[in-house]
Amino acid sequence: MTGYYDYVLGLIPAALIGVTAFLNLVGLSLTAALPGGALVAGGVMVHAMFVRNPVEDVRGGVDRSAAGSVGDSLDRAVEGSRTGRSGAGGSD
Repeated sequence: MTGYYDYVLGLIPAALIGVTAFLNLVGLSLTAALPGGALVAGGVMVHAMFVRNPVEDVRGGVDRSAAGSVGDSLDRAVEGSRTGRSGAGGSD
């Protein structure tokens, strides 16, 4: 299934090349048309990164009581290193 970010990945080079070629065909020199294409391609990337974020909202989704704290996992790691056992689950 093709998603939004698949289209974005295809649209970035298409916008860069397409807008540059269009502006060049209209009469602008290549050195003047290339920044225009880059601006449109950059706009596509900015929209993909900041308007439609690739990450989900993590503010309400984490249950700290079930996950434990970082301090607890550090304490377990330090205790394991004192006893000579690793946390990898292998046969020490």
